[in-house]
Amino acid sequence: MAHSAHGDSRQDDWQWLASREDGAVIEYLEAENAYIDALLAPTANLQEKLFEQIRTRVAETDVSAPVFHHGWWYWSRIVAGQQYPVHCRRPDPSRALLAAEVLAAARAALPGAGVAGDGTPPPEPDSVRAPSQDRAAGAPATEKALRPEPGRVILDENELARDSEYFALGVFDVRPDQEVLAYAVDLDGSERYTLRFKDLESGDALVDVVEDVYYGSAWSTSGKSFYYVRPDKSMRPWQVWRHTLGTPAARDHIVFEEDDERFFLSVGLTRSKCYVVISSQSKMSSEVHYLRADKDRGHLQVVLPRREGVEYDVEHALLPGPSKDHWLVRANCGPAGEKLDNFAVFELPVGESDARSLRPLVPYRPEIKVESVDAFARHAVLTERAEGLEQLRVVRLSDRAEHVVGQPEPAYTLSGEGTPEWDTEIIRFGYSSLVSPSSSVDYDMERHERSVVKQATVGGGFKTSGYRSERIWAEAPDGARVPISLVCPRDYEPDGSAPCLLYGYGSYEIAIDPSFRHSRLNLLERGFVYAIAHVRGGGEMGRAWYEQGRLGSKRNTFEDFIACAEHLVSQGWTSPDRLVARGGSAGGLLMGAVANMRPDLFGGIVAEVPFVDVVTTISDESLPLTVTEWEEWGNPRDDADAYWYIKSYSPYDNVHGGDYPAMYVTAGLNDPRVGFWEPAKWVAKLRATTSGTKPILLRTEMGAGHQGPSGRYDAWRDEARVHAFVLATVGLAG
Repeated sequence: MAHSAHGDSRQDDWQWLASREDGAVIEYLEAENAYIDALLAPTANLQEKLFEQIRTRVAETDVSAPVFHHGWWYWSRIVAGQQYPVHCRRPDPSRALLAAEVLAAARAALPGAGVAGDGTPPPEPDSVRAPSQDRAAGAPATEKALRPEPGRVILDENELARDSEYFALGVFDVRPDQEVLAYAVDLDGSERYTLRFKDLESGDALVDVVEDVYYGSAWSTSGKSFYYVRPDKSMRPWQVWRHTLGTPAARDHIVFEEDDERFFLSVGLTRSKCYVVISSQSKMSSEVHYLRADKDRGHLQVVLPRREGVEYDVEHALLPGPSKDHWLVRANCGPAGEKLDNFAVFELPVGESDARSLRPLVPYRPEIKVESVDAFARHAVLTERAEGLEQLRVVRLSDRAEHVVGQPEPAYTLSGEGTPEWDTEIIRFGYSSLVSPSSSVDYDMERHERSVVKQATVGGGFKTSGYRSERIWAEAPDGARVPISLVCPRDYEPDGSAPCLLYGYGSYEIAIDPSFRHSRLNLLERGFVYAIAHVRGGGEMGRAWYEQGRLGSKRNTFEDFIACAEHLVSQGWTSPDRLVARGGSAGGLLMGAVANMRPDLFGGIVAEVPFVDVVTTISDESLPLTVTEWEEWGNPRDDADAYWYIKSYSPYDNVHGGDYPAMYVTAGLNDPRVGFWEPAKWVAKLRATTSGTKPILLRTEMGAGHQGPSGRYDAWRDEARVHAFVLATVGLAG
């Protein structure tokens, strides 16, 4: 068939693959799966070895770092042989225990008594403060309190998944009184969840069931009302509903509906548990409504009225002074309407909706991007990005004294592990780097003290000292300096001989930070250099970095990645025939674009659920997410300039007769974000057009969606298969 727009006609011989209901399409995808299995059959032993090496490095039986909330310690445990975690809790009404003590007790109760995957005991935390520093006054830990106990199981994901080919837990929300759990389950990867409720004291399931819900939730503090989000037919979260516990879902009420198709809705409860907050956000504008959490009915109020191009989000804080009730507003626009590209944090009295009433919490720093703000009883914590790295800035609300939390390495990744408590001096965050396994860290905001509660175990003889990590810079064609994070064996001196895997994403202002992955050791132990290209369109270097890689500047993303690849080659880190590129989703678009632009630069490409048929997809309003994506990519349906620009880089529309690298391409039959037919069509067109003979392979998950296999063992096998392809591509499959 042919697609016509703006006086242009695009012939599409594989559009028939978009008909999921056609039995011939399913047969085609199954035949492709059989083909890739046959072609990779010579690597079967290697795949098994790679899988076992991942298993050896990971502690198959383990416990997450416990988190305290409202009289209970919460954690999850995972047991060897099980695909999914089991969620547990343990009472501690006076908070007499430390997280490290709860962790030790939970570990001791596991099968194998907390033994790591390689048979060695897990490491002790780097430092644990004396118990008297953290315990409630007059509440020392007792021998009975420290006695190992398994905790109470509140949800077993393995029981919920049973024999399902796919399983994902969406909502997981304990009622403020800690007596009822709301949880939502997806069994096919469609991201349309079924919501249920469980009495945590008796363990009984409640009769309430709500179908077709999305991410996001909030409880009222009365415990009677539960707020959830529903998606429309195009998978846009557009309605917030209120469910009254004990009543049929048919009697639920719509609380808020967003009619503008550019906007997504979300709902949540502030950490203070004072307000339910509903956020409506497009790519470039936002608006927040709220209602009191202690009322099961009430009218929504707006924080700041919607203005085109103004983005903001809020947290609730109690500030010193007569009018304590305030919002902390992170916004890209000041009280006088001044543009603040990298965002600032302001105070705004609750009930006030005039932007002129905004007052700065801390001074605006144009060189630092404020990514989020969290409020606690006596502190605010700003997550910022400076020189490409995240940092935490702590502000004491009483006197505005501030400091930045120091980190032990020059390049690292921080992750939000969550601190649900409001009245606390201790925050929890995750830390890792390309050479340091993930740690759960407690930080005392008053004492400026850092405690590692738990560090991930790495078996198989891994030693951090065996590798080195570097930050280097490439130069793009327009002169922009593009950062590259890399890790390699410590003794490698760049001479062009090493194989290299170069990862990239570069869209939606998402930063791909240098974090640790157990499975990556499969490649590093075989002499690989692993590199991340922090290209424009991502969020690594502030808002301007993102703006320079979207809409009519999107080609910068691809040219940056090519510049990074060329720099790695020119500096001797690798050579083109030993360089493999990898990216997924919008990063799969990046893979498709660079394959067309510089097929000679890469020996292989891994493109996972790639967004490659850009013009066709972004022109079709009936497909999920299309309208909301116009602010990211442009609107080729109505804007001729956007049409021609997108067509100039759309991977599917620019396939040519060159000699393409070897390719490993994936799809998910139930994917609501990138239709399975996009990678299927692309692979078919590549095969029919290329002048080369290198394999171009397609693998479709027939029972999953955008995220691929959901169980951890299935995910490890999937990663082992990808690594086998990568190793075969650079001649190391033997």
